[in-house]
Amino acid sequence: MAGARTDGRVERGNQTRRTVLARTMDIASVEGLEGLSIGRLATELGLSKSGVFALFGSKEELQLATIRAARAVFADRVARPAAAEAPGPGRIWRLCTAYLEYSRDRVFAGGCFFAAVSAEFGARSGPVRDAIAAARAEWGSHVTEIVEEARLGGGLRADTDARQLAFELMALLEMANADSTLHGDQQGYARAATGVRDRLRAAASDPAALAEIVG
Repeated sequence: MAGARTDGRVERGNQTRRTVLARTMDIASVEGLEGLSIGRLATELGLSKSGVFALFGSKEELQLATIRAARAVFADRVARPAAAEAPGPGRIWRLCTAYLEYSRDRVFAGGCFFAAVSAEFGARSGPVRDAIAAARAEWGSHVTEIVEEARLGGGLRADTDARQLAFELMALLEMANADSTLHGDQQGYARAATGVRDRLRAAASDPAALAEIVG
């Protein structure tokens, strides 16, 4: 019986943690990580301040936990759909369109979580800045690896610079997110998709075959 009660408390604690982090990710995507406070969350979610504090311990740990949670969401909504595609230009295209869908569909209230917090912490130092930088580096490496995978598989020209192409693709995606959040310009998503398509066509070893994938 004691074990059942303990398991129940643990599950309730885990559920409360998930509820808090769902809210902190949305707040941070709009107001930044500095907009988070244990007192605010307790009030908004109808929880005790001491209970929220017991889950996170400090504002910095709350911020770090929010970043970890956002990384998991980003991986699920952006990286996972592309992983279902065969290696090659089609996987690159799916990765890019998944990012555009993630931003356009407002998975986070303020658009891309990492675009928002990167601007907030880019010139700072400390564990929170380091966690954001690590997440950004992971994303850049992932895009580069998928491009290089396509090059090695023959889907892209042998002289393709994977790092450069990945940089250009990411710039298009992030510009679409910025235009949407700052200017309310939803046409940026179509423009970004056109840019991605054009860059892939220019790099493709067989543009005709690529056309069947990206249109």
